[in-house]
Amino acid sequence: MNIIWENLPKNAQRFLILIGSLSIIAVVGLQFHVGSQGDTSATYPKGFRGGTCTIESEHLLVGYSGYFISTDYAIPSDAMSAMPVPVLCGKIPSPGTLAVTIDLLYPESAREWPLTMTLAKIEDNKPTKTLLTIPPEIHESGIITQVLNINETGEYGLYLSGKNTDQVEFVVEIPITVGTQWHETIVEFWPMLLLIVSVPVLYNIRKIFS
Repeated sequence: MNIIWENLPKNAQRFLILIGSLSIIAVVGLQFHVGSQGDTSATYPKGFRGGTCTIESEHLLVGYSGYFISTDYAIPSDAMSAMPVPVLCGKIPSPGTLAVTIDLLYPESAREWPLTMTLAKIEDNKPTKTLLTIPPEIHESGIITQVLNINETGEYGLYLSGKNTDQVEFVVEIPITVGTQWHETIVEFWPMLLLIVSVPVLYNIRKIFS
């Protein structure tokens, strides 16, 4: 096997190493079930488009974006030097204020539906405590904005509910995670780590089978 490897052109060797590295990344990605943004792939079924995450239910497709300000944020004396407020989807690094914008993407008739917004704390994958309820409103512009104050780490759900044109009840859930766990940092940087590790691993495998 070593003879076969040595007889391969250098470009072919590099190509095989690259394919092996990408294969390892793909396998680990499937294991962690993460998307290209490092978020759980099932969180946003329609993916990430520009600065907006899209979420789809049977009756409604919405776009969601959030602007986060931590509780310890201090406004600098020089406004021009202020740090830009990070734009997030469903993960917030710490408790703070989250200004959310929801776009009613499809169907267009959703702009005529009275929609209720609810924020709830999630425990054991179930809403256990309602923190905020906005009464039903019609959003003719197709845009919903709301400022949320979240004071504790944990799992939350932002819900849009109502009835469609056929008077069928529906609920769209936007998952929100406040705080990060140690393994999430590893998941965020796993492609880079695997690229660094995969080359010596593949080299050692070749040595073993030579």
